[in-house]
Amino acid sequence: MGPERFWSHTMRRVRKRLAQIATASLLVTIAATLPASASSESPKPLTSPARAAALVQQLGDDRTGGVYYKDGRLVVAVTDQAAAQAVRDAGGTAKLVTRSASDLASIHGQLDQLGNIPNTTWGVEASTNQVSVEIFDGIAPAGQERIEKVAAANPGAIRINRVDSKLKFKATNFRGGNGMVSNGWLCSAGFNVKNRSGTLYTLTAGHCVPGTGNTWFVDYNSAKIGTQLVYQFGTGSSGGCDGVTRGCDYAVVTADGPDITPLGNVRFGPTDVREVDNSRYPAEGESTIRAGINSVDTTGNVTKTNITVNIDGKTLYSMMETNNCALAGDSGGPVLHGTTALGLLSGGTDETVCNSTSSGTYRNYFTKVQTVLDERLLQVY
Repeated sequence: MGPERFWSHTMRRVRKRLAQIATASLLVTIAATLPASASSESPKPLTSPARAAALVQQLGDDRTGGVYYKDGRLVVAVTDQAAAQAVRDAGGTAKLVTRSASDLASIHGQLDQLGNIPNTTWGVEASTNQVSVEIFDGIAPAGQERIEKVAAANPGAIRINRVDSKLKFKATNFRGGNGMVSNGWLCSAGFNVKNRSGTLYTLTAGHCVPGTGNTWFVDYNSAKIGTQLVYQFGTGSSGGCDGVTRGCDYAVVTADGPDITPLGNVRFGPTDVREVDNSRYPAEGESTIRAGINSVDTTGNVTKTNITVNIDGKTLYSMMETNNCALAGDSGGPVLHGTTALGLLSGGTDETVCNSTSSGTYRNYFTKVQTVLDERLLQVY
């Protein structure tokens, strides 16, 4: 081959090689600037409980064991590798377990068949892949034995824990000043009291619902308070009450509703509860605080300790008078001096505005609570 032909052949090979390099470089550059294809994108993390539930439903109860949070992430329990991969493909975290949701539901059902065993609970716990049983104080030994028998028939599937507490429904705390309703009438509780054997009652105004046998309920949640056993309401000039040995406007209601806890204090506000630890007859000029469902007044005074009140065709004898304000619905509510119970609101001047500092020009009248306690052989607590 002559020099010219050799040179020409060599240059063609060089140019071809340079073209290949340039083409490869261009392809790398283009690839680097193009967005990744959909097939190479990572799945969106599984953060929605609703999405996780839908995935579990798609896989089925025989291949999954529930969903739970761990370290802030959703975990899906699964029983096979294919289901685990499906969870990972959906952006979730999978955990292989031995018992499926169907298995756990079956064991839960076996416990349900035991019927009512007081002071126990049981339910599926996805994070441990077990049915968790909790036994509280007061369980009968026979009931515990029945649970343990089911646990022995399902080794490793049931975990039993002891809890140092009893189970009970959350009762409504019922205090003086709380609202109470009967036959469509709203009044206020006065004082919770008890007799010598410890039976509990609440006092309110007799004019709220005259008569006996009517049932009272807590105004805001309709929890039963109890039944009105005794009432008195002045009967005009005939002197149905004299106020010395018999109260003139009061009612005694049993405080035995299954969902209430009668407490020996008075509610003046959401976080203002005043204790009651004694009772007596009032003294003129002493300071008074009054509470009811619709208003409170903490700046009053006793203005008279023995007053006859003629109101709406009724005569009420030996009542006490204060300059505390009060509104409709507050009837039956308590008036105190500090922690000392003094009276139950009956009626008075027609206030339209009442707050904790509006005492002064008002006149409101109360049955002396000590008269009622002496008459009915009751005491505050």
